[in-house]
This record gives sequence, C-alpha cells and structure tokens, in this order.
Amino acid sequence: MNTPAEPVPDSRFYTVDVDDRVRVLIAEDDSRLAGMLDALLRSEGFDVELARDGQRALHLGLTSAYGAIVLDRGLPALEGLDVLRGLRESGVTTPILVLSALGTPPDRVDGLNAGAEDYLAKPFDIDELVARVRALTRRASAVVPTVRFPGGRLDTESRTVTLDDGERIALSERESALLERLARRPAQVFSRALLLEEVFADADDPGVVDTYVHHLRRKFGRSLVETVRGVGYRMGSL
Repeated sequence: MNTPAEPVPDSRFYTVDVDDRVRVLIAEDDSRLAGMLDALLRSEGFDVELARDGQRALHLGLTSAYGAIVLDRGLPALEGLDVLRGLRESGVTTPILVLSALGTPPDRVDGLNAGAEDYLAKPFDIDELVARVRALTRRASAVVPTVRFPGGRLDTESRTVTLDDGERIALSERESALLERLARRPAQVFSRALLLEEVFADADDPGVVDTYVHHLRRKFGRSLVETVRGVGYRMGSL
C-alpha cells in the first residue's frame, strides 16, 4: 500500500481496525526471513505487509491500521527501537512484538521499556511466534471501540465524542463514520474520492464529503479537519 509521505502531526491517536483477516506488519530486512514470516502468517489467515527498513516501518505504522506489528531491532535506516519509540510518541497503540537476535534480559527490558507488548529472541519456535501474534491481535480486538484524537475521543458504538474537558457531543451515523476514518489514520491525507468510497459508499456525489466535513467543523471548530489544498482532508485537532 502506497500512501503520501506527509509530515506526521504530533500527539495523534488511533486504534486498530479488526476484521476477519487481521492485518500484520512485518518489519524485517533479512529477505529470506521476511519471506518465511510472510508465508507463515498468511497461511495462518493473516493479511501481511512487509517493511524492509525502519523508515518504511515507521511510515506504515503511522499511516495504516494493523492488528499487530512484528518488529526487528536491527533494521537499516532507522533502528527498530527508534521505530517503536516513534510510534508510541505519536500515540500509536498497535500491539508490537519485537523479534530480535538480541535476546539477553537487558535487551528484553530495553524493548519492553520502549513500548513493546512482547519480545521474542531469534532463533525462535514457529508455533510460539504464531501463538504470540494471535495473542496480540486478540488483545487489540478486545479494546473498547474508542478512537482518540487531540482534544477528545470518539466512542464508535454510541457515536458520541467526549472532549477533554468532559463535554459530550452526539454525532450522526455519517459524521461518526467520517471522524473515525480520519482519526484512525491521522497522518494520511484523504482525497474526496477515497472518502466517498470508504465512508459514503451509497452516495455518488463527492460533494457529500464536503457537506459532512462542514457538519463536523460546525460542531467542533474548523481546526478539527484540515484542508490540504489540491489533495483533500486530514485529521486536525481541537
């Protein structure tokens, strides 16, 4: 999946999408191992995306939703723990399994302190790896359906936004769907055509996107949804 390389806003938060085929990001520069992990997890029913260096892994982790991330420490361009810290500092809560040849107790402590949920040393048992990835994705799917963004959080079941000051604001079904899509991928700029396809599939007029952006801005202020001229819209903040 190719996405625009946009500057990453600070303090953005989102949760993961969970469906029948959970998406897993594998960040591994060893092509043979990456291919093996790709084939293994696909055979277990996961959708897999590969990143061969740390910069790509960070970009994908910030702009796409995954059920889990399997992260090597020895990545080129950007070291694995720096990728991990960058994701956590940007508010990404995707469960992360560090998979590394560095397996001493201090190495494990470093990984867990950087924000990993789990740490597995190489060489590893294949069945154990699959079991750990499944455990992480189950944990992600059990998360309360809340999407957080700077200034508030959206409960996707009740379609209610709770602001940081405690005020609660009800949304319509379409307002909630639009805000959720933007907040889940806060660094991505969405074209009107893409939002029309992903949020308003039953409509054929791109103008409906502008209409519901206007509705959200009327309730929360213009800064909630940023306009990127000539491209589309991106999540802002309150």
